[in-house]
Parts: sequence; C-alpha cells; structure tokens
Amino acid sequence: MKRVVIGLSGGVDSSVAAFLLKQQGYDLTALFMVNWHERVGAVTSACTWEEDALIAKMVAKKLDIPFHIVDLSKDYKKRVVDYMFAEYQAGRTPNPDVLCNREIKFDTFLKEALKFDADYVATGHYCQKGETEINGEKIYKLIAGKDTNKDQSYFLCQLNQEQLSKSLFPIGHLTKPEVREIAREQNLPTAGRKDSQGICFVGKVDLPTFLQQQLKPKTGNVIEIPAKFMEKKKQVEISEENYRKICFPFPYKPWNGKVIGEHQGAHFYTIGQRKGLNIGGHQEPLFVLGTDVQRNIVYVGEGKEHPGLFRPGLFIEADDIHWIRPGFHMKPGDKKDFDIRIRYRQPLEKGTIHMKEEGAYILFEKEQRGITSGQFAAWYLNDELIGSGVIK
Repeated sequence: MKRVVIGLSGGVDSSVAAFLLKQQGYDLTALFMVNWHERVGAVTSACTWEEDALIAKMVAKKLDIPFHIVDLSKDYKKRVVDYMFAEYQAGRTPNPDVLCNREIKFDTFLKEALKFDADYVATGHYCQKGETEINGEKIYKLIAGKDTNKDQSYFLCQLNQEQLSKSLFPIGHLTKPEVREIAREQNLPTAGRKDSQGICFVGKVDLPTFLQQQLKPKTGNVIEIPAKFMEKKKQVEISEENYRKICFPFPYKPWNGKVIGEHQGAHFYTIGQRKGLNIGGHQEPLFVLGTDVQRNIVYVGEGKEHPGLFRPGLFIEADDIHWIRPGFHMKPGDKKDFDIRIRYRQPLEKGTIHMKEEGAYILFEKEQRGITSGQFAAWYLNDELIGSGVIK
C-alpha cells in the first residue's frame, strides 16, 4: 500500500483531497504546516494558524487519519518573506505564492513528509499531473485543473521533475462546487469555510503596513504622465531589432510629466495599482504606470486605458527561465508560439517566445495590461504548463 502525506491546511480543498485519498485506499497521514506566527499588518486576527490547525485536526479525526504539526516558519521567513522584502525594495513585485510552492510546500515540506516514509505528498491544488515516456524514461507533466475558474497550475509553474514525481493532486479533476458538495455530503468540518485570501500562509494583510517591518516610509513625488506623451513614444515598429525597446518597462524620467502629489515610498507601489494614491482632481482614476525606487518617484496616468499601462512584450533573463520537463527547452535562435499567462487567473494570451543568448523575449498578439517586473510569466501548450520565468 502506497503511503501518502497530505498537507492539511484547515481549508475545504485539502480536506476533500484527504477524503478522496482515504477512499482510494492509500495509507494516509495528515501534516499541518505552521509557516507564519506574526500578525503585523494583519487586516483581521480571526484566521490565525491556531484556528486553522484546530479545524485541520478535526478533519483528520473525522477521516480517522494520524495528524501531525510541523513548524516551517524559519525556512518560510528566509526563503519567502525575506525574498519578498528584497524584491519590493528593488522596485519589483514578487509572487509569494509561486515561491511558497517551490521553496516550502514542494521542498521543505516534502522533506518533512519523506521522514514519514511517504511515497507521495498530496495537496489541495486545482491542477493535474500527467505522465509520458521518452526514451524509456518516465516524464511528468503539469496540467491545468478542470475548473478553469480555479486552475492553480500557474502557482506551481516553478516545480521540477523530482517534485512532480512525488506529488499528487486529488481534486484537480473536480470543480470547486463539486469539491464543496463532497465536503457537505461527508459532513467535513470545513464544508462551509471560506477560501483563504492574501499572502500564502500570512493571510490577508495591509501590504504597506506589512512591508514597513523592513521598508521605511520615505516621502517622494507622484508624477503624472500624459497619455499623448506615451502614444507618441510607443510608435515603435515591432521587429527583432526593437525587442529591447518594447519588451522592457518604459524608462520614465521626471521631466516626462508633472508633479501632482506625494507618496510615502515608491517601493510600496506596483504597476496597475489604483488604490493608495489618494490624489483627486481627475475625471478618471489614476493608475501606477511605473516606479523609480532610486529617485523615489511614482509615475501615474489617468484612466484604465492609459497607453502607459500596456506593453506588447516582456523579457526573461536566461538564468530565470525554468522548463518543467525535458524536450521543450529552447535554444538561442528558436522561436515558438505558446499560450501565456502573466498573473493568476488571467486568461491565456497568444504569444511567441523568441529565444536569444541573453534570454527570452515574449511578444504577444495583443498588448498586455500591467506587465510587472518580479511577477512570473508561464507558458502553456493546450492544457500543459511547459515553462515559466521571472519578468524583468
């Protein structure tokens, strides 16, 4: 009998995953991760890890499976939270959920699970695993979840073959309503629980307050960039010679616009952000077009269709490109069409990866809104996630 350790979080998804594994006859053990203790910046104190652990324990008792708690908070702080602070300080916007999966759930947690002699580690992610064989070697695929509204394959875009070989995703073939229905039918304690929100394992926080633990407020100028200025600057032919111009953030300068207000730190803002500017006197809302953490300037534009919010492409450095399975690696000079996602739950967009020595230039069929440095781009063929990388 195969032994499986399920990461039981106190939510409905992992609870139903555990039930299905038990039903399938696996030798099952539940492991609850404590990854964060602090409450600095928390919007609510109602959902602490202690409450989650208590509910997870109730689920384990209901399913009659052993339950253990493991504290991974030191690793989480070092490998996820410290990375977050460093990225924001550098003027980029990280994705802690992708990092949490790569560094904690499928690395540190996986190692803990193997101490229980586990053959597999299971989670409640909405994604699926496939297998194929190439030259006699078993190769694993990461496939989107059946529920297109909840598909979480994007969050797992940095997993490797070793991690996938040990992973099970029991609810990937189900929709969220189906998962809820199973939880109700089995009277699981999590059946009516709301989905968690906010930063992975930290919860819903006021981000500036959270970041102020290490990043100090610093008054700087908010500069408005006129739409006409950007329309003129964006009249660049899309060609290989111009990749470097159109795949990088526009290099705004203070003299490109006018000062219209002040902010408390450029590192607290991200491209496309609307809330938190608190500047009136405009017909349409203001949106962040870019930040300069060296000069401590936030550049903004009026209206959600401001041309500064849109870009035809992006760039990923060679060292930051990750391929999930062998056989798809692109070499300098190669180009290939993919379906591409630049943030969670964004519809897939058609684009082409042009591989060069320095990295991957991705050009989209349609301009994309809010391409953000530090986030992950992930590319798919049909339902299979092929690779990913950090946007420059």
